[in-house]
Amino acid sequence: MAEIEREAMEYDVVIVGAGPAGLSAAIRLKQLDADINVVVLEKGSEVGAHILSGAVLDPCGLDALIPDWKDKGAPLNVPVREDNFYMLGEAGKLRVPNFPMPPLMNNHGNYIVSMGNVCRWMAEQAEALGVEIFPGMACSELVYDDKGGVKGVVAGEFGKEADGSHGANYEPGMELHGKYVFLSEGVRGSLSKQVIAKYDLSQGHEPQKFGIGMKEIWEIDPAKHKEGTVTHTMGWPLGGNAGGGSFIYHLENNQVYVGFVVHLNYKNPHLFPYMEFQRFKHHPMVAELLEGGKRVAYGARAISEGGYQSMPKMVAPGVALLGCSVGMVNVPRIKGNHNAMLSGKAAAEAAHAAIAAGRAGDELSDYETEVRGGAIGKDLKKVRNVKPFWSKWGLVPSLVLGGFDMWTNTLGFSLFGTQKHGKTDADSTEEASKHKPIDYPKPDGTLSFDRLTNVAFSFTNHEESQPAHLQLKDADVPVKVNLPKYAGPAARYCPAGVYEFVSEEGKETRFVINFQNCVHCKTCDIKDPSQNINWATPQGGDGPNYPNM
Repeated sequence: MAEIEREAMEYDVVIVGAGPAGLSAAIRLKQLDADINVVVLEKGSEVGAHILSGAVLDPCGLDALIPDWKDKGAPLNVPVREDNFYMLGEAGKLRVPNFPMPPLMNNHGNYIVSMGNVCRWMAEQAEALGVEIFPGMACSELVYDDKGGVKGVVAGEFGKEADGSHGANYEPGMELHGKYVFLSEGVRGSLSKQVIAKYDLSQGHEPQKFGIGMKEIWEIDPAKHKEGTVTHTMGWPLGGNAGGGSFIYHLENNQVYVGFVVHLNYKNPHLFPYMEFQRFKHHPMVAELLEGGKRVAYGARAISEGGYQSMPKMVAPGVALLGCSVGMVNVPRIKGNHNAMLSGKAAAEAAHAAIAAGRAGDELSDYETEVRGGAIGKDLKKVRNVKPFWSKWGLVPSLVLGGFDMWTNTLGFSLFGTQKHGKTDADSTEEASKHKPIDYPKPDGTLSFDRLTNVAFSFTNHEESQPAHLQLKDADVPVKVNLPKYAGPAARYCPAGVYEFVSEEGKETRFVINFQNCVHCKTCDIKDPSQNINWATPQGGDGPNYPNM
């Protein structure tokens, strides 16, 4: 096949991903120099299309970036008014009082938001400053200079056939070159993963850890709605099978975000994270809230949980990793958007200084220094041992030890140093023979739903004629290794029903990939015990189209 010829466009900074990190970087660059050329490339059909994120936002990142955000109409309309924490049993609950909680766990001053709408608003601010934003432009490749540094990306390639050949309507896309490239793709981004591997950026750091977060938006009975209420739970239904918990956030307009997180370092391959979420909604406390309401949207995404000790090196020649591409979630607070914004701001300031000094294509070491030593590093360092405590000793000991450690870190020291994570989440999976299958109740169609029904409420869409963006390194592994050894966990760990093992009489079992269902959570790329699945970027605009709520 002849080498593809592409046109190239030159910018000062190329940003991949219009999430909070990428948009913050774009805004800050233009604040510093109105003449700097900045482009943001977003794979979703519009900014916010791939963000179903009902979140509690710490506004410190927005305060630093746009101090007058209130006057400019930022959609932070629901301040947190009530903060609840429960330990659940199968039929009951125990309220954990707020007073023993470390100060950093307090949600006073935070806001319940739709991050999709926050990002749409941030995009408006960026465009008003002169930033070019191109939605529906997936970035499929990195472009390297003759010294091996990153100089750009390929974006907007369309029209490949299922076998990878060029169809009649093939468009080669364009190369967008920059003095610096920022990757703000979110968790387990395909280009970020390549950069981390190529430049060995994880060397000397703990493995990144992840959770799968699933979320539904519900419209509930107005009599039950308590705007500004934040509730977190732990315990049932996961018990000792996995770490994780839930969140219930009361937004405006009688809407409630109901979410469930399962840590992906679980051992039992029979565990079914999606069904744990559906079972959770039948707890009396949750069922009473949702009865009479209706689910209006569903989505899922991986969450980075490794924290301070798992952040890889963030810079390589010509490129910087931002936000969740690095992993900046404060796990006990279940918050990372504020750190994503701060990382974008820090990367922009480092790039601006470098460009002003006549530099290009080198490592933005000042950015990494600011992240590790500044507000982000301080935020994450205080909670660095909560996740490893939980992984090693389980829920109750981790609450006691983690809470104590957060208190002492608030005072400036830790008796435990920095704990290690050890295994990757894939390596944590044990053979099926060591565990019992888990019997899950059938969804009732009122409070709980099967995966395919729920995926319809993510409004996801992929052009079926394109190559599958879920790629097997070895097509024999799912049936010959993962099925007999691990009971085929791909059929369960995916929250969208992408993978299934099909057995037909007289035929060998087949592994089927229904990539059209994919909601871009990346769980398969993370949890597959053989690390045999590679999540690549599909055509631009494909994937979820979460509603503007």
